[in-house]
Amino acid sequence: MLIVKSPTAMNRVLDITPLRSLIAIADEGGFHRAASSLDLTQSAVSQHIRRLESVVGAPLVERDGRRTRFTAAGETLLTEARRILEAHDHALTRFAVAQTPQLTVGVTEHASDLILPPVIARLGALFPELKVQFRFDRTRRLNDTLDQGGIDIAVFVAEASEQSGVPVGMLPLRWCAAPAWEPPTDPDEPLPLVAIEAPCTIRSIALRVLAEHHIAANVVGEGAYLAGALNAARAGLGATLVAFRGTAPEGLIERLDMPPAPGIHLSVRTRPGIDPEIASTVVQAMRATLPHERSLQSLLTS
Repeated sequence: MLIVKSPTAMNRVLDITPLRSLIAIADEGGFHRAASSLDLTQSAVSQHIRRLESVVGAPLVERDGRRTRFTAAGETLLTEARRILEAHDHALTRFAVAQTPQLTVGVTEHASDLILPPVIARLGALFPELKVQFRFDRTRRLNDTLDQGGIDIAVFVAEASEQSGVPVGMLPLRWCAAPAWEPPTDPDEPLPLVAIEAPCTIRSIALRVLAEHHIAANVVGEGAYLAGALNAARAGLGATLVAFRGTAPEGLIERLDMPPAPGIHLSVRTRPGIDPEIASTVVQAMRATLPHERSLQSLLTS
């Protein structure tokens, strides 16, 4: 039995998912084949091994040329991992635990209120047994989490990502501010701007558009996420550029006296191995909801 000598041993946990990755490396003969057999990326499997190594406090695998070799600690943990998973799977079988199909969708904050209702409705109608969870985050974190196997689908801002995806539509960008806010009357005074902290695509677009119209700007309020930036704008700190359709976010009004800004593109990436019907359903629901290049200009002027 593996014994970890550490004063914090009682607080450490050998999770089932990383243990499955460890066993797959042994059974499949390496990280790449293990990732393929588990429908994960190779980076996700590598992260699972690093997590196990942090728990046991020792390296588990090492490179031997092009081959992967288990260390002594790795061999010991591998034996224990097979016993743990055998007991785990036997318990599920004994108690007849049904595996409910699950789907985790990661969505950029800028599109969540618009695309979630149709996605939820379409998935509920076609896959009533599917348990759907959502994660809201910034583009880079969504793509990283997808690559690590933490989510199944990522809906992100294409301009903010080095990863390519399936285009699903666009979101218009509009200027908003608190109802009582007014821009400076002094032409030499910079326009107070509220934005998400850098790096942020919409922040960059806002500054570029203002500069193109020879409007000096000063970021007076910023948030790590969209909610913080919107709250700063509601407090009357300044104007903000927001992606939305229809009415402005609660507590804000649209400012039609500001220079128009181009829209942002949304794309979708899916985890390898995901049911193609489910992925297609999500994509089609978003494409039916979001405007596309040809319709964006009419939407901005409506």
